[in-house]
Amino acid sequence: MNSPQLVSEAACRRVRRSFAFVDLCGFCDFAEAQGDDAAAEEVSRLRATVRWAAAATSVMVDKWLGDGAMLVGDDSELLVTSTIAIAETHLDAGVLPIRAGIASGDVLLLDGDSYLGRPVNLAARLTDRADPHQVLASVQGLRLPSGVVVEARNRLQIKGFAEPVSVATLRSKGETGESKAQRALASTVDGLAQPFRALLGVRGRPTRKRAACTEMSDHRGRAGLGYLAPRPTRP
Repeated sequence: MNSPQLVSEAACRRVRRSFAFVDLCGFCDFAEAQGDDAAAEEVSRLRATVRWAAAATSVMVDKWLGDGAMLVGDDSELLVTSTIAIAETHLDAGVLPIRAGIASGDVLLLDGDSYLGRPVNLAARLTDRADPHQVLASVQGLRLPSGVVVEARNRLQIKGFAEPVSVATLRSKGETGESKAQRALASTVDGLAQPFRALLGVRGRPTRKRAACTEMSDHRGRAGLGYLAPRPTRP
């Protein structure tokens, strides 16, 4: 194998990943009515929530998309956990509702930092298709954590895809509002983190105080253990 071939293979390889896009519904109208300062505050609240949930579930924030974000994970359960946590926690932390789309599968990893393939496009299209407060997920390769259930299952014709796609509408087990967001995180993150806590001799779930969310850098070392930083709330 010659040098150009080696470089080409290193720059482009196939990997299996899960992707989610989250975005604020009605953001343009909100910015027009409330002004740039209010819009910037709402985006800041969303980003604080995304950083917190991603750090707690070992999911990567691949990029910020103005009034949204793209998330990438190796494990679809963790990605679902993070996405549901973002959507439901923002009910308390923000003003605008969230919508989200999730898809998993094989993609090309380009130059170590960009993804190309059907799952990326599908997750983005599902986000466009979702209603406010709705999380849509392709059922292909989907694995759900214990705290999340399928509310509905449909075959949808998605723009850009030749055949209808099997799609599940996801929600957390529990009630609405504050308790729903709490239960989503308590059930899903705790369930996934339990084996790690057993190894460390940690019992129970750390108490979460209602406090403003700060940068997640101090907690990233504990993210894979299900440690939850203070949950972001609206001032």
